[in-house]
Amino acid sequence: MANTAAKEILPGTRGSDTPHPVDVHVGQRVKLRRTLMGMTQGKLGESIGLTFQQIQKYERGANRVSASKLWQLGNVLDVPVAFFFEDMPESIRESFPGYEGETAESDIPEEHLTLHRRQTLELVRTFSRLQDPVIRKRVIDVVRAIAESETVNA
Repeated sequence: MANTAAKEILPGTRGSDTPHPVDVHVGQRVKLRRTLMGMTQGKLGESIGLTFQQIQKYERGANRVSASKLWQLGNVLDVPVAFFFEDMPESIRESFPGYEGETAESDIPEEHLTLHRRQTLELVRTFSRLQDPVIRKRVIDVVRAIAESETVNA
């Protein structure tokens, strides 16, 4: 007797409308770094021979990034390839056979992480334009003092 049960289609496989969680994570990291650098999707695409629409699909995880494109992205975005896999939630990591676990810092959804907030991106981008090391240190001191006062008052 033939098995008539429908076979489950896994995310990121042929026939699935759902991108693989690793592809989504890599795309989020591409977007994070591109945004931190103040680069448009069009400029990034142009630098690696793609259209901005293809970059959009990478950033959503709809298209997988090939090894060669990942290498190019790392070069253009000035990060090692490993950057694209950093901070991957433990829930994604543990879904792979043979994974023995690490101590994940957080399983907080990406949209809640501090580095993904638009204000944080603006602050980092603006801070990176400061040339004078004395002024940079003063800005850090001021921000640190404000953060410490909020902690005390909380």
